[in-house]
Amino acid sequence: MALKIRMARRGRKGIPFYSIVIADSRFPRDGRFIEKVGTYNPLLKNDDANRVVLVKERIEHWIKQGATPSDRVAIFLGKAGILPMPKWNESPKKSAPKAKAQERLREKEEKAQKAAEAAAAPAEDPAAEAVAAEG
Repeated sequence: MALKIRMARRGRKGIPFYSIVIADSRFPRDGRFIEKVGTYNPLLKNDDANRVVLVKERIEHWIKQGATPSDRVAIFLGKAGILPMPKWNESPKKSAPKAKAQERLREKEEKAQKAAEAAAAPAEDPAAEAVAAEG
């Protein structure tokens, strides 16, 4: 039996609430599960203590039994210090800017860099030097 630690959706339409459960990987997402080991409420603020609630002892027990967390649950467990923080994959290459957009970004950066260099360089104005010499 392949065990997974995953989220099961609860709550009504437009108001999501998730239970973090131990389930057989063959069971449907919101179907039968073995044990409930936490909750996740995405409507609460990120710094709220009740946003993610985990039962650490039971999760550690199930991990020793061979349960593997889903990607989202692995992030929760990494932040809680139960597992090492997983590597987060970069966004897909399809969503990266295309060649023309990258060229425009490069030109914009070069212009900003030249403007910064010009502002940092001392002003070589002869009139300013003459005023400084008189004073």
